[in-house]
Amino acid sequence: MTMTHSETKSDRISGTRLGYRFNIIGMVGLSVILFWALIAILAPLIVPYPVGEIVDLDYFGPMSRDFWLGSDYLGRDMLSRILMGARYTVGLSLAAVTIACFSGVMLGMIAAVAGGWLDTVLSRFLDALNSIPSKLFGLVVVAAVGSSIPVLILTLSVIYIPGAYRFARALAVNINAMDFITVARIRGESTLYLIRSEILPNIVGPVLADLGIRFVFIVLLLSGLSFLGLGVQPPYADWGALVRENIGGLPFGAPAVMAPSFAIASLTISVNLLIDNLPKKIRDRSE
Repeated sequence: MTMTHSETKSDRISGTRLGYRFNIIGMVGLSVILFWALIAILAPLIVPYPVGEIVDLDYFGPMSRDFWLGSDYLGRDMLSRILMGARYTVGLSLAAVTIACFSGVMLGMIAAVAGGWLDTVLSRFLDALNSIPSKLFGLVVVAAVGSSIPVLILTLSVIYIPGAYRFARALAVNINAMDFITVARIRGESTLYLIRSEILPNIVGPVLADLGIRFVFIVLLLSGLSFLGLGVQPPYADWGALVRENIGGLPFGAPAVMAPSFAIASLTISVNLLIDNLPKKIRDRSE
């Protein structure tokens, strides 16, 4: 596609030149997500105070020049704890959703292509797992084996594998029934080829959108487990644990309990905004 002289500068800025139209709301959501991702990476370098050090003699201190988000129930700097908490909230959720979606999508495509007893066994087993309430399953597992980073990641992954499996299988079953798949089978192509080259490229868009939705669910579930004391353990804390630690400051309107709540809301809402406003392909103007 070649650009004509009539195309405006705003078209080029909005992404038309690249063949995509970028929605401003989606760009705002993406900006907030990238901000928190950058904070999670750089947190140890930018925290103003050590996260476990008591730096304020006043507990639940107000926002000030020295403590931008006030202090917590022990007098620790809340800004430092929220910045470091981003590493656990974003990092654990991203690791869990990656494992869950990769495993669920692969199993879903295999079941759709193979069919028969393998499809039946996988579907019934994951349906049974999906019938267990997610918070109850997380509480039982973490309470039984203890709370640690690997346990949290695996628990969150297992909880959301069945949903990713059902979603990917439904998409793959529809693709598997199409004529070009039948032609590939007649050519003698292997199951691996059908999954890698024929089915996966045709479902990757919806799968990425589903990954974003499950990321939000995992963030909220992790925050819920931490609020109940079964998430990231002291002296470390994710945002849910920060809310639980400082819940006593709620009657005073302390920033120590409000700031991590706003952080959770900003991340989850931004992911939803991005998913709802993903870039749309623009037709070639030369058509």
